[in-house]
Amino acid sequence: MNKSLTYGDAGVDLDKADQLVQSIKRIAQKTRVPGVMGEIGGFGGLFSLNISNMENPVLVSATDGVGTKLKIAFMMDTHDTVGIDLVAMSVNDIAVQGAKPLFFLDYLATGKIDDDTVTQIISGIGEGCRQAHCALIGGETAEMPGFYAQGEYDLAGFAVGMVDNSKIVDGSEIRVGHQIVGIASSGLHSNGFSLVRKICFERLQLTVESHVPELASTLGEVLLTPTRIYSEPIQQLMRGLPVRGLAHITGGGIANNILRIIPKACGIRLFRKSWEVLPVFTFLQQAGNVDDQEMLRVFNNGIGAVAVVPEKATQDVLARLSGMNEKAFVIGEIIERPTGDDDRSVWQ
Repeated sequence: MNKSLTYGDAGVDLDKADQLVQSIKRIAQKTRVPGVMGEIGGFGGLFSLNISNMENPVLVSATDGVGTKLKIAFMMDTHDTVGIDLVAMSVNDIAVQGAKPLFFLDYLATGKIDDDTVTQIISGIGEGCRQAHCALIGGETAEMPGFYAQGEYDLAGFAVGMVDNSKIVDGSEIRVGHQIVGIASSGLHSNGFSLVRKICFERLQLTVESHVPELASTLGEVLLTPTRIYSEPIQQLMRGLPVRGLAHITGGGIANNILRIIPKACGIRLFRKSWEVLPVFTFLQQAGNVDDQEMLRVFNNGIGAVAVVPEKATQDVLARLSGMNEKAFVIGEIIERPTGDDDRSVWQ
């Protein structure tokens, strides 16, 4: 007679999933902010909106993943930083709309749940939420046998923030002559890793344990540097300073992301040597023989976020960012769009 089968026989451990929820609850508890209702474990996360200081509140949402940077985490068997990346990629998108992040949810899918790995991942998500001053209020951990390679997983994140309609930063007030202030990145962030892996592991035949003299560290440690979270610095910057536009420098590079926020009648002039290019970018460019335009299109090259401000406010903006321990540089200016020219960015 055939054995009576269970979900466990198919590779899904329901008891382990239940135990994991308890660990996640403890992590989420440390990210609580005013407005959080209930605990992790319900069918949906509850959040009470305080709109007493807003005339016309608007919710802003974003979703993203970590991409093939996860491959580096698998190679390193280090999983406590990619959660920060996951939070950063969504909350930075919210922040540049002028919104304060309120809460975050995650989706983690893996072939087989490993308690230590999942706890590391969620701990990183909790740390990202603390840096962003938002709450982890829910998520999903899916065990999917046969769907992922052993030891691998995928991540997605979902963030919601709020801003008063009158304070939305949409770039509509950007004018010719305004200055472009770049805020330093912490490294590669979470973009371009397919090219990074081709250069480092195929062309150079390095491993994540390889010590790279130009980087003064092992390759894996540099590549796993978490994405910088800009939500709190941006909120501080907007208090009393005339910020006319904000951009998250993610896929597409510096120029393309700035062009997303400026009026169609405008262009941008960017100054190539106006900011500090981190060693990892120089190393990758030289090792991969990557031309300048490709570098600027694929990577952030040391600039993780941008603020567009009137020229008279530039020094105040730089001073405030410096006071928050953020490196910042004037990296360009808004110009009239070249007549009949589809390319609205000029590099010099």
